[in-house]
Amino acid sequence: MGICDGRVVIVTGAGRGIGREHALEFARQGARVVVNDLGTGRDGDGRSGGPALAVAEEIRALGGQAVASGDDVADWNGAARLVKTAVSAYGGLDVLVNNAGFVRDRMLVSMGEDDWDEVIRVHLKGHFLPLRHAGAYWRERAKSGAPAAARVINTSSGAGLLGSVGQANYSAAKAGIAALTQVAAAELGRYGVTVNAIAPAARTRMTEEVFAETMAAPESGFDPMHPANVSPLVVWLGSVASEAVTGRVFEVEGGVISLATGWTHGPRADRGARWSPAEVGDAVAKLLEEAPDPLPAYGARPSSV
Repeated sequence: MGICDGRVVIVTGAGRGIGREHALEFARQGARVVVNDLGTGRDGDGRSGGPALAVAEEIRALGGQAVASGDDVADWNGAARLVKTAVSAYGGLDVLVNNAGFVRDRMLVSMGEDDWDEVIRVHLKGHFLPLRHAGAYWRERAKSGAPAAARVINTSSGAGLLGSVGQANYSAAKAGIAALTQVAAAELGRYGVTVNAIAPAARTRMTEEVFAETMAAPESGFDPMHPANVSPLVVWLGSVASEAVTGRVFEVEGGVISLATGWTHGPRADRGARWSPAEVGDAVAKLLEEAPDPLPAYGARPSSV
């Protein structure tokens, strides 16, 4: 008996990397899993049903239950079919893990329109659409007198929390996902749904260059950058035990779990009347003196912060 025994789980982007580990761990914990993946390349090009099928077969070989889905989560009809797949195959839906994504890294002045649009589409729209259709399903259940103990786990990033040089498109999308998480938690709680996000650090196709120096596992046998390190938190957030946790963003790396606090109200100056432009400079200087220094964006030089 696992902590997600009998629960029905969708994991997007589950054909490789972190998503694959999520799907496998949910299955080990007793869940029935819809393995969704388009099978694209690191930059979003191409398409193949192979990765999703392979993970579903791997789960079944371990004695678990899984079906594969090749639907595009950033397409309205594709996301709707994905939710219907879970309901048709297993009679319901309890957990949605939004994980699908890819990168097209460029400096701002070199980034093309397609580089921006496609990354925003797959990450941000690809979170919204499955969440929208799953939320509508849970709302209807609640209206019929059967509220769910449902869970959504979104995937943000440290780039979305602090920014990352050379990743303006990815950082903007991941920041949007953090905000989407807060809004969805506030709106869907009445239906028995919690919504949280993770900002993981692990070695995947998208990060293999960043974490190249940690490719080899240390002598202890613990690989701090292995994507499987991320999944225990996600599986717990997908369980009924996490019902008191919603609207939160957790950072997870290796054996470390931390809670990201995000934007908060800081020092303020109230003149009691409209400011004149000449007065604003002194007021801002005092606010900056009272506030902590911001953390730099990943990859930023100290002089540029």
